[in-house]
Amino acid sequence: MLDAKELVDTKNSTQAKKIFGDREVYEQELERIFGRCWLFLAHECQLEKTGDFVTTTMAEDPIIVTRHKDGSLQAFINSCTHRGNKVCTAETGNSKSFVCNYHGWVFATDGSLVDVPLKERCYHGDIDQSQLGLPKVRVESYRGFVFGCFDDNAPSLEEYLGDWGWYLDTWMVGAGEGMELVGPAMKSTLQCNWKVPAENFVGDAYHVGWTHAAALEVLGGELAGLAGNSAEMPYDDLGIQVTTRHGHGFGVIHHAASSIHAKREAYDKYLQASIPKVAENLGQARADLFDGHWNCTTFPNCSFLYGTNIFKIWHPRGPNEIEVWSYVLVHKDMDEAAKKEVVKQAVRSFGTAGTLESDDGDNMVNATTANKGAKARKNRMSSTMAQGHEGPHPVYPGIVGSSFIGETSYRGFYRFYQEVMAAQSWDDIRENNDSWDDIFDNKDYWKNKLAGDQ
Repeated sequence: MLDAKELVDTKNSTQAKKIFGDREVYEQELERIFGRCWLFLAHECQLEKTGDFVTTTMAEDPIIVTRHKDGSLQAFINSCTHRGNKVCTAETGNSKSFVCNYHGWVFATDGSLVDVPLKERCYHGDIDQSQLGLPKVRVESYRGFVFGCFDDNAPSLEEYLGDWGWYLDTWMVGAGEGMELVGPAMKSTLQCNWKVPAENFVGDAYHVGWTHAAALEVLGGELAGLAGNSAEMPYDDLGIQVTTRHGHGFGVIHHAASSIHAKREAYDKYLQASIPKVAENLGQARADLFDGHWNCTTFPNCSFLYGTNIFKIWHPRGPNEIEVWSYVLVHKDMDEAAKKEVVKQAVRSFGTAGTLESDDGDNMVNATTANKGAKARKNRMSSTMAQGHEGPHPVYPGIVGSSFIGETSYRGFYRFYQEVMAAQSWDDIRENNDSWDDIFDNKDYWKNKLAGDQ
């Protein structure tokens, strides 16, 4: 196994460039990250009726997610236990069973094997169907968002999300109705490593004013002032950045949720009307975040922009390729006209051919391909921005950075990446629960800052 401390130096906040393309690194990630962590599968709005199903992947493993006849959510590997063929080739639908089109084996919506053609004649009755069901995947739902996990020793989904769940509840609970996904997913392929977009969404507000300068000038609105990285912007007053126990994190620009929507009247009206309800349900701290623009990643590969309301999964297809699945997030209790406009604006900016998506795609590909060379991959990358200007906050859980532009969430993402890549099991990871934030050593940062000493 590779030395995780060589891949990620948490003290100096550097990462080996080879993590963006090395085959050995990728294989270790498949086993220790994608084989252990909770991965996004679907939303319950896609699985409302008995027999509803969605097919997806967990890393490169094909998965079927279903609503079983007893009302439970089920997930299992989409590979026949006879000769390995897929038993379902549709992306979504409703079915009482799944029939392998190779030899006709039939599986129920809980993955159990329920029929085998010519069982008596050709198998002579000598087949134990109870042992030949499709391999199960742990499946749990948080506020309607359905995740799967291969590791029986992993914590529950709620425990895995931890403090991140506190933040997610801001809009997953919010005014009371929660969120849903609008699909089908827009799909595209990028020649990049899965970590490049995951780290970008978890904490890279630094690129916004530079990469998206032209787009911001055209779009106008509150974020136009970021174009060209203007030094006139009061960066420390505009928002914060947060990292939590298991590598999840986000940055928020306060009161900027609809900032890149060309048509925003209905959306703004909804947000402002909802804030008092959020305060009543969850308290003022989260009400203050509700109409912010968030860039986020749930570790390892589920990212989204709340406000712009695009929701993405970076499905790895090797060390140098991903398949990007993009949905649109909408509040359930928005009126239909407002939902349609949110979808239109999200697709316009961060859909497959979106204005800002195109900017990001170029960077993500180049950040991967530039590190393939024998010399380049021996070097390191830096994530030291605002190091030390972060710490425990009196209101917000996790480690909170001083500005929405910084690399607090980068450091948190790669701190957990190193931890899980080095661990032999979840038992090793649990041993660090009380000390995970030790790399953020300025424990009095916010105490001093709020007192006016920093």
